[in-house]
Amino acid sequence: MILQVAKRSANICLECKKWFHFPLFQKKSMLKYKKIIPWERKEVRKMKSVISIGNQDFISIRKNRCFYIDKTDFIREWWENQDSVTLITRPRRFGKTLNMSMTEYFFSIKYSDLGKYFKGLNIWKNDKMRKIQGTYPVISLSFADIKAANYESARRGIIRKIVRLYSEFDYIRESGVLNEKDLAYFDSVEESMTDDAAAVAINYMSDYLSRYYEKKVMILLDEYDTPLQEAYIYGYWEKLTGFVRSLFNSTFKTNPYMERGLLTGITRVSKESIFSDLNNLEVVTTTSEKYSDSFGFTEEEVFTALESAGKSGEIEHIRYWYDGFSFGSRRDIYNPWSITKYLDAGEYGTYWADTSGNELVSRLIRQSPAKIKSAMETLLNGGKICTELDEQVIFEQLGKRKGAIWSLLLASGYLKVDRYTMDVRTGKRLYDLKITNHETLLMFETMIEGWFEEEESAYGNFKEALLAGDIDYMNQFMNQVALRMFSSFDVGNKPSESLEPERFYHGFILGLIVDMEGKYRITSNRESGFGRYDVLMEPLQEQLDAIVMEFKVQNPGKEDSLERTVENALRQIEEKNYDAELLTRGITKERIRHYGFAFCGKRVLIGGR
Repeated sequence: MILQVAKRSANICLECKKWFHFPLFQKKSMLKYKKIIPWERKEVRKMKSVISIGNQDFISIRKNRCFYIDKTDFIREWWENQDSVTLITRPRRFGKTLNMSMTEYFFSIKYSDLGKYFKGLNIWKNDKMRKIQGTYPVISLSFADIKAANYESARRGIIRKIVRLYSEFDYIRESGVLNEKDLAYFDSVEESMTDDAAAVAINYMSDYLSRYYEKKVMILLDEYDTPLQEAYIYGYWEKLTGFVRSLFNSTFKTNPYMERGLLTGITRVSKESIFSDLNNLEVVTTTSEKYSDSFGFTEEEVFTALESAGKSGEIEHIRYWYDGFSFGSRRDIYNPWSITKYLDAGEYGTYWADTSGNELVSRLIRQSPAKIKSAMETLLNGGKICTELDEQVIFEQLGKRKGAIWSLLLASGYLKVDRYTMDVRTGKRLYDLKITNHETLLMFETMIEGWFEEEESAYGNFKEALLAGDIDYMNQFMNQVALRMFSSFDVGNKPSESLEPERFYHGFILGLIVDMEGKYRITSNRESGFGRYDVLMEPLQEQLDAIVMEFKVQNPGKEDSLERTVENALRQIEEKNYDAELLTRGITKERIRHYGFAFCGKRVLIGGR
């Protein structure tokens, strides 16, 4: 089922601008579209600013007059909300690091002379905010590059960040504000320090800075969850969370020298894991209303950028490829990375998807139970699923809690909220989720194809055998693949009430034949005659035969062998007249072949007539 992926590259022809049917995305009326874009009639100068790919330093972008979409009002909104510690989760490449750089440059005493780079931006229109620019000591850290395969390396990476922080503020050591005990601790901050000493290091530095500047400290931590994701993947989750929990408690909870704290990441790691003592934490996820337009580009911002670049004619294509992200009630968010890459290269591509780390997502889907794979099949075919979400259960509960994997996919940007409803009795929300956009859909297709690259040549042989009616080879291939590969999947060992194993094999076969669409019109689970066939292949060329397939999992209570299951599958094709659809289209009975697929765990038997 997870492999039921239809190739959808023909829905838009980028040369002739014609639209074709695509179930995930519907054509929008250009007449209606023109009515809702008031700026379309304005004269806009062609974009002259340079697209600085990968530049996440605010001052560098402003100083060199690079392309920049103003997000400085985030600083005002965050400041006026007066939350003690804020955690904001957004997918990769959504401007988290750039916004943290912007925030540091705005508040830090170290950059008090750089206010000129905020002139002309939204934040500079606010008199109160202008007065506090460059007036706070700031501690800024990033865990983005802490990607370790073991606990020792991860711990060492975090401690190196602390040692470097102390080196950055080494001038405080010579300032005279520290007593002998402070100096002794200051000098003890090195890579060999104990866990206890490391846990209080940022707290102590906050104290030193507040004494030196006579003002409380702002603490910024970017990509806080990167080492935690790696810890889950490589199996040292409990060790690292114990260390991080102590560090975060001392830094953000029991820190009287902190004015405000701001953390960013992709996921909301559960409170029990690392935030158990942090009762002052305001968590802003992708379903929250706060800061909904502060990360990522809004549709208006994207369309204005396209107009400025002389690419307003590509608006519908941009919408098709990259629209779909939703934060809070906003449904018009685009990922900045793909938009800036397109503006720079002038070509469409899976820019954001190619830079995302998909190892965890790939493994979770591949090893998930059949019910999850069934839901993924629905999503890949343009449908939506309805589920509860628990946004704080991400890593340690991924295989245990209902909705946890969907929460991860939503937080990572691979799914979007289409709508939600509230259960009046329980107060719980039920979310309708869909694949975010065409770029994300292509990412999933590539991921699935990658699972079977090693068998590529054999797949070609299977398809040739299918067309030639070589049932012996088809059986040989299917049983070899089942033994070698299906241990990674949930295929079941006995029939379930919902026939999950049958649906899994159904999807697997569809994955094998998906690229035969140039020769066949392939349909699945549609009515014909007196029932619903599993797979029907209608030939688009006269020399090819039509094929009807039926899949059945052996029921030991009714069928004593796979041979009997095959016979029942073939009999069902005939008794329910699945050929009816083909016959009405002029294909003669002689040109229609029937295949019955019987499964029992990893054993497969194919028969035909």
